[in-house]
Amino acid sequence: MPKYFFTAKSQQGKEYSDTREAKDEKELARILRQEGYVLISATPEKLKKSRGFRSWLADLSFGGVSLKDKIIFTRNLKVMISAGVSLPKALKTLAEQTKNKKLKNALIEIAERIIKGENFSDSLSHHPSIFSNLFYNMVKVGEESGTLEKNLDILTRQMEREYTLRSKIKEAMMYPSVIIVAMIGIAIMMLIIVVPKLAKTFEELGAELPLTTKIVIGLGTFLAEKWYLAALILIVLIILFRLVLKIKSGKKLLDTLTLKIPIVSPIIKKTNAAHTVRTLSSLIAAGVPLVRSLEIISETMSNFHYKKAIITITEKVKKGEKLSQTLRPYHDLYPLTVVQMMEVGEETGETSNILAKLGDFFEDEVSRATKNLTTIIEPVLMLVIGGIVGFFAVSMVQPMYSMLSALE
Repeated sequence: MPKYFFTAKSQQGKEYSDTREAKDEKELARILRQEGYVLISATPEKLKKSRGFRSWLADLSFGGVSLKDKIIFTRNLKVMISAGVSLPKALKTLAEQTKNKKLKNALIEIAERIIKGENFSDSLSHHPSIFSNLFYNMVKVGEESGTLEKNLDILTRQMEREYTLRSKIKEAMMYPSVIIVAMIGIAIMMLIIVVPKLAKTFEELGAELPLTTKIVIGLGTFLAEKWYLAALILIVLIILFRLVLKIKSGKKLLDTLTLKIPIVSPIIKKTNAAHTVRTLSSLIAAGVPLVRSLEIISETMSNFHYKKAIITITEKVKKGEKLSQTLRPYHDLYPLTVVQMMEVGEETGETSNILAKLGDFFEDEVSRATKNLTTIIEPVLMLVIGGIVGFFAVSMVQPMYSMLSALE
């Protein structure tokens, strides 16, 4: 049975939004009428398609639409609409300007659907891989309330903040990533080029090799002679890792571990807190009802524990509890500051503005934490590199030292 997101009005004129299962819109209207409400609008929630092998391969492709492309599109669309350009013409113009083929084809198709009489939001829903549920709902509310231009501006700022946050994290991880890749590359070259030559020397001299030396020589010989098998094993391991992440238990385990690691945990918590309050602020400012906003946020959370927490919070808010109170049990995920600021927002009616400022605060905290992470990782990397170099040196020098001792 399909599930509908609806907006209804009571006899007193009070609006009510929620999600409900029904056979069709007529049955939904009948159910709501029995409860004393009149159905205003209803949108069927898109059923999630089963993700088979083909869809998994699609995830590996590089033909997606980047966040930067979406930001440019949304910003330019907002400007063109404010200038009075019709929506189909604006979309076709932007399709000609974009270099991304996937986005270009999607915009042309959306423009054609609008010309045939379909709503902009409904046209977007045919491209869920490009336009998220967040994007769809904010556009839908903008259409219904006549604030599409304002909502596109909110969307642009939301995506720009997300892009900035991602960039800061990537920049912080760039240095350790380069060091690790260089270290692995040098180690492989040593194993392939140097180790086999030393192995032949030891064999000719008939030296007794310790276990560590045998391991290093065996690994070097394997990489030199059967490199294709090593590459195949690496690919299989990557595929298995990705498949494990698709399984609920595997994703849960990884997310639990990341929340336990002392250095990484604070960054993950602050990043998720920033994402939650920033997205909620944008949705409320765009006019999306609180319950629906929380449902959308739960779909955008990548961490298992945060997703589960938001789903539970949504159910409690549906029953009439205040959002600030429902957040209190999750002090291990959300700092007390979030609860306190949420309470202030509920009391003053300025929830959206307060959450936006709180989002700025957490994003600044993430930026500082990532800078500190680089400082912490550097000496750790040096110790790891020193340990590997030491192991390699001892493994290859020890047999030589034994042979020289025997000659004396």
